[in-house]
Amino acid sequence: MTVISSDAAIITVCGELDADTGLALQHQLAGQVVHGRRHLVLDLADVPFMDSSGLRVIVRTVNDMRNVDGSVSLAAPTPVVRRVLDLTGMGMSCQIFDTADAACEALLGRTSAVSDRPAHATADR
Repeated sequence: MTVISSDAAIITVCGELDADTGLALQHQLAGQVVHGRRHLVLDLADVPFMDSSGLRVIVRTVNDMRNVDGSVSLAAPTPVVRRVLDLTGMGMSCQIFDTADAACEALLGRTSAVSDRPAHATADR
């Protein structure tokens, strides 16, 4: 994990994301919310395989982050993982970037824009 701002972090996921590993990732992601992170980038560059259990963890995290007015971005999915994301329409629920750097740049631009708004303005999402 890399903290990129007080309320944002990059989580690097490594290995297969399935029923055996999904629960551990889910706990780590939930812990980020407890620590005040509202915006997460999941770096999937080192995930060679993801099944429905792994997808469920991502969907749950997206929903949890929406509950705290946050966001989840997915970065650098491998071709196999990208296919699962495309087939399930995950791109409609969260942004998918080709690289973690691109996801961070977009996130930092978005969070600074939100913090620069007057207190009475609301974020368009």
